Amino acid sequence: MSGDFTQAEDPFALFAGWLEEARASEPNDPNGMALSTVDADGLPNVRMVLLKDHGPDGFVFYTNTQSQKGEELTGQPRAAALFHWKSLRRQVRVRGPVSLVSDAEADAYFQSRPRDSRIGAWASQQSRALESRFALEKAVAGYALKFGVGEIPRPPHWTGFRIAPVYIEFWRDGAFRLHDRVVFRRATPGEAWAKTRLYP
Repeated sequence: MSGDFTQAEDPFALFAGWLEEARASEPNDPNGMALSTVDADGLPNVRMVLLKDHGPDGFVFYTNTQSQKGEELTGQPRAAALFHWKSLRRQVRVRGPVSLVSDAEADAYFQSRPRDSRIGAWASQQSRALESRFALEKAVAGYALKFGVGEIPRPPHWTGFRIAPVYIEFWRDGAFRLHDRVVFRRATPGEAWAKTRLYP
């Protein structure tokens, strides 16, 4: 994938190759992406989340649906994401409509998480006001006691979202700010891609 990426015709295959290279070179969270949403007034929000699955259907991440991002994605089901791999001097931008993953997908991923992370998903009222760190630790202890050593079910307010891209842009740093940029566009998910090379 270190050759002339501008000749690629499949953006998902190109992304998979770049992510694999990032896994070998990035010191932390090569699957980290800046996720942008908008609130009911159109004011944007951005935060880092972790990509947990990707492929022709889109890019998947998980969150509390009652969080700020969850409520924004429910109210305005569109999002943009940015991957920046500083070690490789590359970026990938993604934009598109958002939908919920299936319950089966969410259940399977939830059960793959460390036990303490599953308890944390129950204990955290994500994005709500927190009176003290002690209150959070008390909630964690309470759910740990409730579930004991048994299975921890997925909370009903915790699931995954999938961005089905209609825009994917690949950017590679170039000398003298003469970067290489290629964008894949389509009107709706499922249509054929149109590829364009962009000026830096």
